[in-house]
Amino acid sequence: MNWLIAVPPVLFAGVVAAFYMGMGREGQGELPSTFIGRDAPVLPETALPGTPLLTAADLRKGEVTVVNFWASWCPPCRAEHPVLKEMDAKGIRVAGVNIMDKEADAAGYLQRDGNPFFAIATDPNGRNRVEWGVSAPPETFIIDGDGKVLFKFTGPLVGTDYEARFVPALAAALQQGDEK
Repeated sequence: MNWLIAVPPVLFAGVVAAFYMGMGREGQGELPSTFIGRDAPVLPETALPGTPLLTAADLRKGEVTVVNFWASWCPPCRAEHPVLKEMDAKGIRVAGVNIMDKEADAAGYLQRDGNPFFAIATDPNGRNRVEWGVSAPPETFIIDGDGKVLFKFTGPLVGTDYEARFVPALAAALQQGDEK
């Protein structure tokens, strides 16, 4: 019967050890995407007036493409907008998918703050975002030159998480693309 007294402290120690090991593992804040290594999902078939429509063919032109899901009403999207403009200025192909937004608001935002996107698809009802596994903007994908998803980043492209995960993934994708 004395061994029964030891059971609760041993179980408690096991739970504490499991939590401790889980907190120390790499990538604990990442949400794995089921699309990694697969063809990019279907894109919406509508564009903002006066902007080229983003198509599946655009993602298969032999160049790495960053696909950013955004909305004009989204504060984190506004925070990352200068980063997208900087990528565009560096010659990185940046495409946009505007989701759950009013056409006039999205177009006005890009006119005011600048348009980093070479092409844009619109998903005003948020139906196509589900195809990509996007829950809320901003979410950004790195697509290789053959249209395959290499990386998914959830959240704004700013801060230490962006620097630690997205920047190296994009650099690796661009380097791999240059080697082809």
